[in-house]
Amino acid sequence: MWCCLYFSIIFFQVALAKHGFGTTDQDWGFVTVREKAHMFWWLHYTTAKVDKYTDKPLIIWLQGGPGASSTGYGNFAELGPLDLSLEPRNSTWVQWANVLFVDNPVGVGFGYVDSNDAYAQNNTQIGEDFLVFLKQFYKSVPEFKKVPLYIFCESYGGKMTAEIALVIDKAIKNGDIQANLKGVGLGDSWISPVDSVLTYAPYLLSLGQIDQQGYNLIMEIANKVKTAVDQNDMETAENLWESIELNIEILTHADFYNVLTMASSDLSFTPKKFGPIRSYNLKEELDLDIIMNTKVAPALNISQEWVDQNNYVFSWLANDFMNPVTKVVEKLLNETDLTVAVYNGQLDLIVSTLGTLNWVKNLNFNGKDKWDATSNVGFAIDGYYQGYVKKHGNFALYLVDRAGHMVPKDNPSAMYYILKDVTKNFKV
Repeated sequence: MWCCLYFSIIFFQVALAKHGFGTTDQDWGFVTVREKAHMFWWLHYTTAKVDKYTDKPLIIWLQGGPGASSTGYGNFAELGPLDLSLEPRNSTWVQWANVLFVDNPVGVGFGYVDSNDAYAQNNTQIGEDFLVFLKQFYKSVPEFKKVPLYIFCESYGGKMTAEIALVIDKAIKNGDIQANLKGVGLGDSWISPVDSVLTYAPYLLSLGQIDQQGYNLIMEIANKVKTAVDQNDMETAENLWESIELNIEILTHADFYNVLTMASSDLSFTPKKFGPIRSYNLKEELDLDIIMNTKVAPALNISQEWVDQNNYVFSWLANDFMNPVTKVVEKLLNETDLTVAVYNGQLDLIVSTLGTLNWVKNLNFNGKDKWDATSNVGFAIDGYYQGYVKKHGNFALYLVDRAGHMVPKDNPSAMYYILKDVTKNFKV
């Protein structure tokens, strides 16, 4: 009897999962987080050899931009079960955990709004929207309520994740949601924009991609950015940031996301309005558009058009774009028991390691003196060093070798180490 009951439970869990696009068991759906504002999610159940899915943690992945799609780019270009050629990815996170891709904030990817005034306008609203989403997600898949939850992210996704984690932690403590949030992984994150901007010139000069004249020009604008942020003139700060990006384009052949990427000498394409011009990968965007709109959408029975980078999302957040969230990170360290892991690729320009080290150095949190006294230690996978880690208490910093902005894509071995370390070997 017990044997029959056991297999009945396993069959029931498998039966709840859907077969969407690809070979994994999946689930997906839309959540209306506010009137006229709709968010899309896509869950890939783990392929690990376990009795049930809930024997492995749940990891949420959030893309940056703001306006880039987790279900598209993060999924197919970085860490999902299939790559952009629709071949199995041997470094997919799904082999170790359940992975939930969320098109966040509203209007991203398959997500949509019924009118432009429904777009999120600041980080606080993004956090509140995500809490509504998570409540509805747990109603759809209630077996994950007690499963350890981690949120990993990239770029502007880090700015959003810090806020989201604080909102969720508070809601858990207030009894507003049943969830088991354990930690966050902030990857190459736009936590302190000014610290990133102030390191562009020194980093490029050290690479030999600009001369002293170029250094002086970029630093002049960077200092104006700092002044605008100090004066809380965020519109001016954002415009000046775009000016720095443009001047770097003119002066260098640097790829903003990985400085070792070979740059094409053909600059005849029309650049995007938002985001680094040099890193505009037309083929990658076209591949994703074909996959998401002609293959994924029909398989998931979705009529909504998928958008790679929604510039409306960016424009509505423009006045919040240069705001730092270092104080939010401090609250995570001082007011919660969450693991806070920061990781950064050494070859990233747009969120350089130098900038990340600067804002981490200036954080004010309990145990800071012991953190400062802790040394970096090299970490290795399969006999090869992948980077350096510094840990004390619930705070960890990973500096990743041979990786730029997209650590899961550039150095999946290092990313595996970080995942394993933060989740305590994917413990449930």
